[in-house]
Amino acid sequence: MKLLYLSSFIFLLLLPHASPADAIDNVANLLKAGNTKELSRLFANNVEITIMEDENVYSQTQAAVILDKFFAKNKPQGIKLLHKVNSGGNYHFGVYILNTDKGEFRVAITLKDAGKGTNVVELKIEDEKVK
Repeated sequence: MKLLYLSSFIFLLLLPHASPADAIDNVANLLKAGNTKELSRLFANNVEITIMEDENVYSQTQAAVILDKFFAKNKPQGIKLLHKVNSGGNYHFGVYILNTDKGEFRVAITLKDAGKGTNVVELKIEDEKVK
């Protein structure tokens, strides 16, 4: 009986350390899946999208169309974390390498905390130059 209480107590101590995937990892997983429909739900009202040399600010709907075009040409196959900053402020930043059927791309994601959650405010996709 004491063993049962002890194991329950240890489990309760470890419980606060269990955390769900953070917002940057969630965005990365959606990019890996090429799921622009779900990804566009996380966009801010206006999001800065840079794909290669083409940089502009788009609405949620326009940004989804731009990413759909990118994923139609480059089918995602995997994603790897390079760098992530979750400093506890209002902004979060992550850099990933997106593997596609056409090659590798460096993806930089910037998120900002909003009232009800975290929104993507900037997404930059460029050729991976470092091998």
